[in-house]
Amino acid sequence: MKQAEPPLRHALVAQTLGAVLAAGMILVFFPTLLAQPLAMAGVQGLCAALISHLQRGPLWWLPIHLGFMPLAVVMQGLRIPSWIWLAGFTLLLLIFWRTDRSRVPLYLTNALAGEALAGLLPVEPVAMVDLGCGDGGLLRRLARLRPDCRFVGYEHAPLPWAWAWLSCRSLPNVQIRFGDFWACPLGGYALVYAFLSPSPMRELWAKAKAEMKANALLVSNSFAVPDVQPLSTIQVADRRHTRLYCYRPGPSRS
Repeated sequence: MKQAEPPLRHALVAQTLGAVLAAGMILVFFPTLLAQPLAMAGVQGLCAALISHLQRGPLWWLPIHLGFMPLAVVMQGLRIPSWIWLAGFTLLLLIFWRTDRSRVPLYLTNALAGEALAGLLPVEPVAMVDLGCGDGGLLRRLARLRPDCRFVGYEHAPLPWAWAWLSCRSLPNVQIRFGDFWACPLGGYALVYAFLSPSPMRELWAKAKAEMKANALLVSNSFAVPDVQPLSTIQVADRRHTRLYCYRPGPSRS
């Protein structure tokens, strides 16, 4: 399935135009800021965030735009050895991988949401898939609650996948797969679970409608499918007031 254009190009445009706009504003209106690198970086961050908003970029990019240049200025002044930068970049890459392409940050399902999800599993043994399983914590809880069911998790970020794979090795009813869940056929699962972001929900809905069986359940944590009425919504009694949106996208329902 073809995904929407990733926001990385828009982020680069926002940062570049933000720098140009900030430079013009400072030269014309605030020339005294030329001697204050951190203040100039703050203006650039505000301009970049504004341009990103005008481009209708993802909301979670706004704090990145706001803080990117100011943090770069602050860290530059600390004179940190270059190898630490490389190590930090490598660690973040292994944890989050290509979030700019997937448009999905690393979200972890808490225990209360996991218990609510367990209540949605049919009484009979079924198969469930977690699209973006992170560290595998949800699948470990469900596998112990329902040893009669089969659980599959997909994760494309190397470090969370490795953690999930290692921690689930002792559970015979859990399988952790490395790779892009968009290539995962959904027809064999009675429950498809996703905790993604608003960006890919239309694509996920189209994929679910094309592949899921009539009585299979699609459950999305926190992010509803745009313009589609859920079959039901479950309010989880946790501190973040999690909502589970439940759909039946198979051919028997519109």
